[in-house]
Amino acid sequence: MKPVYIVNGFLESGKTEFIRYTLAQPYFQVRGTTLLIVCEEGEEEYEEALLKGTRTVMEIIDEEEEFTTTRLIELEKKYKPERIIIEYNGMWNFKEMKLPWHWKVEQQITTIDASSFVMYFTNMKSLLAEMLRKSEMIIFNRCDGIEDLSTFKRNVKAINQQAEIIFEDSQGEINQLFEDDLPYDLNAPVLELDNMGYGIWYLDSLEHLDRYIGKTISFVGMVLKPEDFPKGFFVPGRMAMTCCADDMAFLGFACEYEQTEKLTERAWVKVTAKVEKEYFADYQGEGPVLKAISVEPTKAPKEEIISFV
Repeated sequence: MKPVYIVNGFLESGKTEFIRYTLAQPYFQVRGTTLLIVCEEGEEEYEEALLKGTRTVMEIIDEEEEFTTTRLIELEKKYKPERIIIEYNGMWNFKEMKLPWHWKVEQQITTIDASSFVMYFTNMKSLLAEMLRKSEMIIFNRCDGIEDLSTFKRNVKAINQQAEIIFEDSQGEINQLFEDDLPYDLNAPVLELDNMGYGIWYLDSLEHLDRYIGKTISFVGMVLKPEDFPKGFFVPGRMAMTCCADDMAFLGFACEYEQTEKLTERAWVKVTAKVEKEYFADYQGEGPVLKAISVEPTKAPKEEIISFV
């Protein structure tokens, strides 16, 4: 079977840029010839040096009626490639694509220009849906200045629930947690945070505190009583392995509790508290401050250390 990689998307969506980047990566420097079939030519081009250096031969098929199994087999016989990359034309109906029987699609990737997604989704939804439906990876690029990426993700997930969705801006991949990805329901009366939930809540609070202001959370944490903290405050939190066994950090926010003096350092407690945003000297500005509703002694969790490794 001949492995085939399909990269599709509308004109100027970043297909060529993605393929050029992929060809240049060390992991793609494998034996044999790569046949690159380009079905439309945009502003970006493939440099001759890149093609030669990666043992890639390029053929252009820019008419849909010429994209036939007969033509594809002719190209295979001509170049005898080890693998095939197809940069498909986004205006061609993907449902009509036919490949030789012995060509096996290893991966399908769709690139999307985030700045024009709404237009295409509104006016060419059927064409876009055919591209997205079988894609394992969907890359939104040029996301700079676009705030409602969560809506884009929901739109795509409605068509393809299994795809990996990546958002990129001019600085690279956007590592953002969307509400749909959170392991708890933000509309629940109390957010019950287990080991994974606590770690995600802590990190997400640093980026998106507004999601949690006024919410009630409940979790098991260790008591930390910093000497420089004002009276009536402590830090309930968890030790976390953020990289390796030698890279440990205590993750927790200040918590206001009128009976703080009765708490024992390093004791385990079940905390139920409301999340507020306030100035706190230790933060050197505003940040998450927990207002304890209850703090109850409890036993240590089975896994005392949270791992992000």
